[in-house]
Amino acid sequence: MISHTLANAIGFCGTACIIFAYAYTTKLDRPNPFIQHGVNLLGAALLTVSLLVNMNPASFVLEFFWAAIAIWGLVKALRNRSNAK
Repeated sequence: MISHTLANAIGFCGTACIIFAYAYTTKLDRPNPFIQHGVNLLGAALLTVSLLVNMNPASFVLEFFWAAIAIWGLVKALRNRSNAK
């Protein structure tokens, strides 16, 4: 088991990933979907690690859906890339 301090640090890294992905998407006209959704998925995963130590059920459910949406976005981007070839 990891310490609460390490879990919090991991959670803050996850938060930074999600904020970065949002800013990245907002700043660019055509953001790379692999960066956007990949960083969002990483952020959700890191926050989930933190939530496994410092459980907050509502936030845990939110991260589940955040990750699911990011995975859906990555699958869609992969399909679009395959169709473009």
